[in-house]
Amino acid sequence: MKHDLSVDDRHFRAEFEAGRITPAAFTHRAHVRLAYVYVAENDADTAAALMRDALLAFIRTNGIDAAKYHETMTRAWILAVRHFMARTPSSASADEFIDANPVLLDAKIMMTHYSAGVLFSAEARARFVEPDLQAIPRHDA
Repeated sequence: MKHDLSVDDRHFRAEFEAGRITPAAFTHRAHVRLAYVYVAENDADTAAALMRDALLAFIRTNGIDAAKYHETMTRAWILAVRHFMARTPSSASADEFIDANPVLLDAKIMMTHYSAGVLFSAEARARFVEPDLQAIPRHDA
């Protein structure tokens, strides 16, 4: 499995981490792209920590209520991206990867793994909660 980052992916990460991506530009696809960028170069635990730090900095920089951050969603999306990376032989960029796995553009896909009561609970927001409906496949880095 070989998943590379394009020059544009590296630029996107740098711009995001520097606080130069606006909330309006940080769409669901951009969230998936950032997850891909972190997972392409790190194991799932490290990628989740990097994603958490980047999202919390984004929230602070943009004056967004800190309660908007959701630990379970962050970790679950990292695991989902990692799963689809394991199923996709290779990709030269985040865009190529996402185009090959359009199911990742369905922001509601986590509802196949979590009931609303669990996913939208205060506990799931604060810490990672395992799915209660269907496990998210795990893959070693």
